[in-house]
Amino acid sequence: MHPFHFTSTACSFARQAIAVIGITLLAQTALAQAVVVQNAWARATVPGQTATGVFMSLSSPAGARLVWASAPVAGVAEVHEMRLEGDVMKMAALKDGLELPAGKTVELKPGSYHLMLMDLKAPVKKDSDIALTLVFVDGKGVQSKTELKVPVRTMAPMDPLQTR
Repeated sequence: MHPFHFTSTACSFARQAIAVIGITLLAQTALAQAVVVQNAWARATVPGQTATGVFMSLSSPAGARLVWASAPVAGVAEVHEMRLEGDVMKMAALKDGLELPAGKTVELKPGSYHLMLMDLKAPVKKDSDIALTLVFVDGKGVQSKTELKVPVRTMAPMDPLQTR
């Protein structure tokens, strides 16, 4: 027998091992490219209010763009930006979505970038949760979806680093 002769069982095992390694590497790559969502919260509404904001931190190791959002509690969900122009604060939808530069954290917070939920179908009550879907597109045009349950608060959670 030749020293490099493998039985069909050994070849089958080798093919399976290579396939498992390949799938594992693909899964790790996909996980490494995912957008990380942290500290998400929605602002509670008062009776008669038809819109509210949702805030969070977003980061993507490889870069991405937040292109779409939806929530069952709202008829419309948009990515907005607030900015000061002269002495006037202006808010506008980001038609092309929100850029998430590779390795950087983008803060969605009051007075800045945020998700705007409009045409609310029901009040957004303190201490409840709302469902939220975010859609991202990476640099290669691959779309990914993240489903969240977002806690409702009257104000932003306290950052323990800011209270020291």
